[in-house]
Amino acid sequence: MLSLFHHDTLPRKSAEEPVQAAVPDLRDAEIAVVYNAKRIGGDFYDFLRVGPNRVLFGLLDAAGGEEDTRNIVAAAKQTFRTRGMELFAPEEVNETEAMTELCLDLNRTILETAVGVRSCPAFAGCYNENLGIVSYFNAGHTPGFLRDHASVAQLPATGLPLGLFSHATSDSQVVALEPGAALLLASRGIVEAKCKDEEFGLEGVQHMLERAAGESANELCVSLLDKVQEFMCRPPTDNDVTALALVRAATAKVAAS
Repeated sequence: MLSLFHHDTLPRKSAEEPVQAAVPDLRDAEIAVVYNAKRIGGDFYDFLRVGPNRVLFGLLDAAGGEEDTRNIVAAAKQTFRTRGMELFAPEEVNETEAMTELCLDLNRTILETAVGVRSCPAFAGCYNENLGIVSYFNAGHTPGFLRDHASVAQLPATGLPLGLFSHATSDSQVVALEPGAALLLASRGIVEAKCKDEEFGLEGVQHMLERAAGESANELCVSLLDKVQEFMCRPPTDNDVTALALVRAATAKVAAS
């Protein structure tokens, strides 16, 4: 089953798909992505170390097939990396304001590249290793799922999908990852995966996360995609399925207040 999925450990080599970044090493935390090997739609993810203590990550889903979205994905990747480094590299930076600015820049890039409207739900965040916090925006994406020692909470949309309106904004939020906490992102293809007339849904993602105790970031992603395939009773071939997880080590030190 696992051979159907690609684990982000090395840059991708296919000339038909955008090159993906290798996973950066994090201090007292880890991040991973797993996705179905055959790309069908416009799922796009990236990681970028933007400073000694900050790592930027994002999961986007441009509407349309892989062929239709290739140029949009490539342009969004370039903006994500270039503007991400410019906005977050300074030692003193308001991370929530920088996330809002990055959201606006990505929105403009998608509109300009698509030469019109192209819905692109997106979830992007900046993980601060010193503080153990994530500053993020959720532009019409499926909710993020944050698991701590007590419960699993959803991080719903903070604005409309990118690529719809030129001046649309998405509010930035901040969440703390206590030691041992996990943040899990699931693409629309996971949530909308079907068996007959039943969808895997947000409930399927949350149910898996609630019962997946003490796993690494990579193991969480694999577990989710395994559950999706088990639910569908076949490989996911109708849409891209992508899972991204950020897990803070249980032994991580809590930042002094």
